Amino acid sequence: MEKRINIAEVEPTGYKAIQALEKYIQSTPLTAKHRELIKIRASQINGCAYCIDMHTRDARKAGETEQRIYALNAWRDTPFFTPEERVILALTEEVTLINNHVSDKTYAEAAALLDENYLAQVILSIITINAWNRIGIATGMMPA
Repeated sequence: MEKRINIAEVEPTGYKAIQALEKYIQSTPLTAKHRELIKIRASQINGCAYCIDMHTRDARKAGETEQRIYALNAWRDTPFFTPEERVILALTEEVTLINNHVSDKTYAEAAALLDENYLAQVILSIITINAWNRIGIATGMMPA
């Protein structure tokens, strides 16, 4: 692949704005495991190899198991995820695939299992990783 634009160099202010949102999300009570599950699952859907590589490593550092990481794209068919994680993953898929909208059912389940602040943090985290995925894919970022 030929060299593509480096947004961090060309538009550092815009890039730093996304970094600021990422930093904010990391400061919230959203658990590291939940953040990484969101990041991996959205990155799988979007096909961002750079982010999948980064966030599977980060998930392991946060204590995530190989079994759960490998089964993440089939989370509905495994007993490995808690009810809260399952609703977070459902919400991640629906926000990432926004053309299909977020269903009332998924939103209601999320609202029932997560307090309002945590739900907001989950949604912000999903939106942020989708922005990073789009930067990585559009600019041709590759894992080392």
